[in-house]
Parts: sequence; C-alpha cells; structure tokens
Amino acid sequence: MTDPKADLLSYLQSARDALLWKLDGLSEYDIRRPVTPTGTNLLGLVKHLTGVEIGYFGDTFDRPVDNLPLWFTDDADANVDMWATADESREFIVEQYRQAWAHSDATIQALPLDAPGRIPRWPDDRRDVTLHRILVHVIAETHRHAGHADIVRELVDGTVGLRADNDNMPVEDRTWWENYRNTLERAAREADPS
Repeated sequence: MTDPKADLLSYLQSARDALLWKLDGLSEYDIRRPVTPTGTNLLGLVKHLTGVEIGYFGDTFDRPVDNLPLWFTDDADANVDMWATADESREFIVEQYRQAWAHSDATIQALPLDAPGRIPRWPDDRRDVTLHRILVHVIAETHRHAGHADIVRELVDGTVGLRADNDNMPVEDRTWWENYRNTLERAAREADPS
C-alpha cells in the first residue's frame, strides 16, 4: 500500500528537480535573459517558485519562514520574484529554493493531509484550504513553471527533455526534427490559407 502524502511529495520533488536541471551548463547571462515578451527567464522561474513554496506551506499553515528572502516583502517591486538582479547569484537563488523545499517538506511531514489552512488573499469561498489542496496546487504550479522552463531552455540552447538521464523525447537526428517542424508549419499554413 502506498502513502498518498509520499506520492504527492514525489511528484513535487520531480518538478523541483526538473526545474533546477534546466539551469545546468548555462552561463549567468543565459539563465537570466528574458526570452519571451513578458520577460520569462530560467532563474526567475526558480526565484518565483521559492516564494510560492514559502507562501503556501508557510503562512497558509501558520508556519512562517525565518529570514525571508529580501524580495518577499510587502514593499518589494512588482514582479521582483520573476527575475534575478545582478547581485543575486545562481547559487544564492538555488539555495533559497532548497531552503524553501526544506521548510515545505517539514510542513508536509508535520501535518496530516486534512490539516486546515487559510489564504486571506484568495476569494472568500476558496480561502479555507487543506494541506492536500495546497500540495496539489503547488505540484500543479511547479510543473506548469517547469514546462515554461522546458520551452525557455529549448529557446536558449536547444536542450529539451525531462531530466539529464531521460529526456523523454523521440531519438531522432537534427534533419528529422527539421523535417518534422517543416511538416507542422505546412499543415498550419494549409489550415489557414489567408
């Protein structure tokens, strides 16, 4: 028989690991540079998810985090959690994320899945939550942002996949992928001849 809490934590950890793998082998510039019109970047995704875990597994269950990161204050600039300043090193941001994991994991281990929590900024009809609901919410959010990181990393240097030891992609050469992409482009143009 499996432990539902352990299963959920395993899915969360898988997304955390996938996200951090996307930083491997890249320069400081490449992990920070905005590659979308809204500025999405790899290190910013890590920084953002640090705040997600601190908020949802900390304050929600009255388990505040000591020594909050400086960007986690009421007077912080808008979107400051979505990018790293030149002074915030990769090592610093990753360490903050790992500390957030440790706090989150301690909360998950300490409380039953039906433990009540409260998120004051959510609408009245949704602000009373359980650990189970928040765990599922954070798994979904972390996997969503890991998916963003997949695309960002592919745009940066062509690296794709789930993990270093299992990219979860068909084994094909560059020519095959170029032909595949061209097939998709043709199909899109044929579907909309305007």
